[in-house]
This record gives sequence, C-alpha cells and structure tokens, in this order.
Amino acid sequence: MPTYRDEAVVLRTHKLGEADRIVTMLSREHGKVRAVAKGVRRTASRFGSRLEPFMVVDAQFYVGRSLDIVQQAESLGAYGADIVGDYARYTAANVMVETADRITGDEGGLQQYLLLVGALRSLARGEHAPGLTLDSYLLRCLAIAGWAPSFVDCAVTGAPGPHTFFVVQLGGVVSDAVAPPGTPRLAASTPALLGALLEGRWDAAEATDERTRAQASGIVAAYAQFHLERTLRSLEHVDRGADPVRAPASVDRGIA
Repeated sequence: MPTYRDEAVVLRTHKLGEADRIVTMLSREHGKVRAVAKGVRRTASRFGSRLEPFMVVDAQFYVGRSLDIVQQAESLGAYGADIVGDYARYTAANVMVETADRITGDEGGLQQYLLLVGALRSLARGEHAPGLTLDSYLLRCLAIAGWAPSFVDCAVTGAPGPHTFFVVQLGGVVSDAVAPPGTPRLAASTPALLGALLEGRWDAAEATDERTRAQASGIVAAYAQFHLERTLRSLEHVDRGADPVRAPASVDRGIA
C-alpha cells in the first residue's frame, strides 16, 4: 500500500458526503496536500478535532487516484482553540492560511511551511498584536516568494533613503524624482515599521502608534493582493485601519 508520512498545517476543510471532509494542508516535505479524512464529522472520530484549520499534525497518508486519504493524525501544534477564541487572532489566522494556500503550489516549500507554523504559534500564544503578526507574516511570505519590498532605498533607482513615497507596483518606496503623479506620501515612521516587520525587529514594531500601524497595514494589504493578483477575501473581516495605499491608475495592472 503506497503511503507516506509528513508534518502538515491545516489550511481549510470542505464537507464531503455525510461524514467525511476534504482537508487541504501545507506539508513540510510534500507541498500542498488535498486528502480525504473519512468519518471525521462523526462524534466518535479518533482524529477529527486534529484536522481543523490552524492545527499542525504529524499525519500518515494513503496515496489515492485523485485525492489522498488521511490514515492517522497526531497533534504537533494545537493552536486552533486559542486562535478561534479571539476574533482578532481568528481573522488574522484566516488571512494567513488563505495567503499560504494561494501562494504555494503543489510543490509547496519548506520555508513557507515553517513561516506559517511559526506565525500561527505566535498568534495563538499572543506574543504580539494580531495585526502586527499578520503584517509581518504577509511581508515575509511575499519575500520568500521573491517579492521582497524595499522600505529604505528607492526600489527603482536604488537612491539611498529614507523615502516616503510608496508605489505597490514598483516594489516599495521610491524617490521623489520617480514617484508617479498622485502617489500618497507616507508618514516618516511608516517605512521604518514596515522594515521592522519584515526583519522581525519586534521591539521597534511594538513601539509604534496606532496611526502608523494603520497606514502600514493598508500598504501590506495592497502589496500582498497586487502580487497575488487577486483579492484576499479574509481581509474584509480584518480591521486594517485607515490610510490604505492606492496605486496610481497609470501603473495599476489590476487585481483579479
């Protein structure tokens, strides 16, 4: 019987029949896995509660024709209860797993897996404000995918910063000389916060005020959706604050 074992974090689930679920997971070594968990919706299920979103498991799979089958699942990170019990954590976690689902193909990636597990663990433990944890995750996730933004030097000319114009389509902050007409100017503290979130400098990030965080969140949301080329539906339930950054029409390629 062709089987394999791997660590995986549950991204989403769908009902199948009367008692089964289709579980989509991002695994450590086998990329994104879609598998059937038989009987998990029955109250007597041995591992149904372990295969809920935000949970990290050590699972054994049977290789099926179209979908694999979950044979066993042991909990490695029971983050679901601590996340679901807090609205801010829950909405942030939903954006994280939706982003991971969209940005990873079947081949997945170890870095993306480790980043998501670490972010969910931090969120469940309440180590930082949920909004900061989410924005840091999104920036690092995009950086791993090859879309690391520049928050100091000009993303177009390389001119040394700091700069306070930000253009989503151009990859970060830009100098006054190349900023398209209508580009919003950021508060001086916002690029510094974004850089701290990208680099994991939490002391600097947590020292910022709410207005700076709100403007940074708007930038992160716009930047993530531009590169994913679609709207993150979970974001509409997150309080992203004010001051979103909109792209000038002259360079907007649109979001599907």
